[in-house]
Amino acid sequence: LTNKSLDDQRTEQEIPGVKLANPAVLPAPQKADANRGDYPELSPQKQPNPPHVRRGPSNLQIKAPRRDTRLKTRHSTVRAVEEPVQTDNEEKTEKSIISWRGAVIEPDQNTEPPSSKIKEPEKPSSVEAEDQKEPVPINERQLAVIEAFRHAWRGYKDFAWGHDELKPLSKSYSEWFGLGLTLIDALDTMWILGLKEEFEEARKWVANDLVFDKNVDVNLFESTIRILGGLLSTYHLSGDSLFLEKAKDIGNRLMPAFKTPSKIPYSDVNIGRGTAHPPRWTSDSTVAEVTSIQLEFRELSRLTGDEKFQKAVDEVMKHIHTLSGKNDGLVPMFINTNSGQFTHLGVYTLGARADSYYEYLLKQWIQGGKKENELLEDYMRAIEGVKKHLLQRSAPRKLTFVGELAHGHFSAKMDHLVCFLPGTLALGAHNGLDADHMKLAEALIETCYQMYAQVETGLSPEIVHFNLHAQKGQKDVEIKPADRHNLLRPETVESLFYMYRFTGDKKYQDWGWEILQNFNKYTRVPTGGYTSINNVQNPSNPEPRDKMESFFLGETLKYMFLLFSDDIDLINLDKYIFNTEAHPLPIWVPA
Repeated sequence: LTNKSLDDQRTEQEIPGVKLANPAVLPAPQKADANRGDYPELSPQKQPNPPHVRRGPSNLQIKAPRRDTRLKTRHSTVRAVEEPVQTDNEEKTEKSIISWRGAVIEPDQNTEPPSSKIKEPEKPSSVEAEDQKEPVPINERQLAVIEAFRHAWRGYKDFAWGHDELKPLSKSYSEWFGLGLTLIDALDTMWILGLKEEFEEARKWVANDLVFDKNVDVNLFESTIRILGGLLSTYHLSGDSLFLEKAKDIGNRLMPAFKTPSKIPYSDVNIGRGTAHPPRWTSDSTVAEVTSIQLEFRELSRLTGDEKFQKAVDEVMKHIHTLSGKNDGLVPMFINTNSGQFTHLGVYTLGARADSYYEYLLKQWIQGGKKENELLEDYMRAIEGVKKHLLQRSAPRKLTFVGELAHGHFSAKMDHLVCFLPGTLALGAHNGLDADHMKLAEALIETCYQMYAQVETGLSPEIVHFNLHAQKGQKDVEIKPADRHNLLRPETVESLFYMYRFTGDKKYQDWGWEILQNFNKYTRVPTGGYTSINNVQNPSNPEPRDKMESFFLGETLKYMFLLFSDDIDLINLDKYIFNTEAHPLPIWVPA
């Protein structure tokens, strides 16, 4: 389906919010010092004297929303589940899940490109007037998100403290890397939600217990987006140099991954031994993984003045820019670490293994001040490739969706992961790209919402197949038994946040509210925490899996809170860019 036919079938309308972004006004943060910054107070009743420490980058610090510390859970807005979520009598064998998120325009003249010689960070300038204005009051829906976060955090604190992930039903935990993933992923969420006590407690754990010098293999991509990204973001928001020191430590320990014949990094690194290797079964890396670590490593170079981090990840992007094997800007899912060539050619998806490649093309271009034209070219070409090869319409409701292409054959399969795309398209349009990107975003977010609304629990499965031909009594969305799980994923809520922020259309908030209520109804565990479920089609027994992914706190609830806010300065999108784990990093400006 070409974009023209899409346009023909929609009434022409002016797209709100499509304009060049305002110039970013973030100064470069200062280098770490021994003092840590303070954090916002939660309760307006009693403002304590500020601690006598030197603050970090002051105008990066988000003022806490004012509200009462004792949140009342009797709000009619919060639908908690009375009965405990039951596990199935029989143990179900869980299939292994890959944990994932996995037009030429003039650049802004007030920004400068990243140079090969990275400048020393400068001291922050004084706080701008706009950063000093009174915060917008918290509303009922945001209070419900805070209550949900606290409920999830209670489970983590009681049963999984310091471990990677909570198992809320068995009141235990699981380890992936053994690095407190959930805690680190949730740090900046707590800051944004204004949860002072919880933040301070987690900070103590980071200061006293987070040790990277251990003999453990970590996935380069996952540890970059969750741990490095989470630490950098928390440093920027809090000004507390502890988090930058930890970010430098993990950043250095991940560097051995880039010691490959092709400079395309290995997937796994032993952060204690300083060795890296591909997965046991292949010498390939996943394209999305090697191209979705750039925002974080580039920012680490900017903060430390050490160019090695940026150099390593920029080299990957430059190499992939020149590679053959693309299809109108669409990339295959795998790349060989020895040859540096794409492998498994002919298969193109915006789902797992390729998704965030496209997201990070746009976001790096924005992060660097819209100067790196190769990134923009690759992004624009890819979106044209999506329109040409992957867009189709379902029956009966004519929902626009993004399918997959395998050796010339179109498949009407769409991962929930693809629901990052409407938000990314909207962000591009906001930054001056084609207005038709916004129209496509509006069509796709409707589809992503229907992936929830057409399902019995009101929660989306991991993968859907769309019907292309109308048949009596048939919905647009079909779900195969192997695909009907829900992992508490953030992508649709993420895109709803961007769409509301750029259009002001309240329906996006209402859709997000429905999703939050359904999470509360079908995934909330009374003793604390939320759980992934195996069957979104069975409201009477959604078959809980006994696992709360770290991204539920790091991404899903954060985007919910921001979606329900009417304060555009709560993470202003002209000043911050979110990494693919919802950790906001500053858009660069000249020193």
